[in-house]
Amino acid sequence: MSRKYKFNEKEGAYFISFATVFWIDVFTRNEYFDIIIDSLDYCRKNKGMVIFGYCIMPNHIHLIFRSRDGKPSELIRDFKGFTSKKMLNAIKGNFRESRREWMLWMFKKAGSRRSNVTEYQFWQQHNHPIEIWSLKVFEQKLMYTHKNPVKAGFVIEPWEWKYSSARNYYDDYNGVLKIDVNL
Repeated sequence: MSRKYKFNEKEGAYFISFATVFWIDVFTRNEYFDIIIDSLDYCRKNKGMVIFGYCIMPNHIHLIFRSRDGKPSELIRDFKGFTSKKMLNAIKGNFRESRREWMLWMFKKAGSRRSNVTEYQFWQQHNHPIEIWSLKVFEQKLMYTHKNPVKAGFVIEPWEWKYSSARNYYDDYNGVLKIDVNL
């Protein structure tokens, strides 16, 4: 059975999650978070990504978005391709990274298991998009996204997690990444 899920409604909004290979906790340093935030912001400003909610955890990302251009699959493919290269270069060049050699070895190991990967693989290949077809589904997925750092024990309240749109929704605060819709 294929693990490849499809973006069936090209103009629709979707909830997706994607993780690093082997669920490696990469996003533990501000510079790594910043690469993801800057890339999402670029996609928002230049590639037609409409962001309704997000949360960047140490080893995965939750995103609620839609593509203005009706190309959600291509948008996520490009985002993951760009960020994987950018993250790998950041890790390779970060000599203060205590796990640098181990992480690169793991990314190389993951890449060797795929015929379509030349050397390193950073992201797991599947996304599992879930279409947001009602306000109830949107609220459910947004709540799930925002409660992720609480469930993991990183914070007490969702808006305390710096890398989450919960900060945007809380008291009209502007978080580290602008989103396109506030309830």
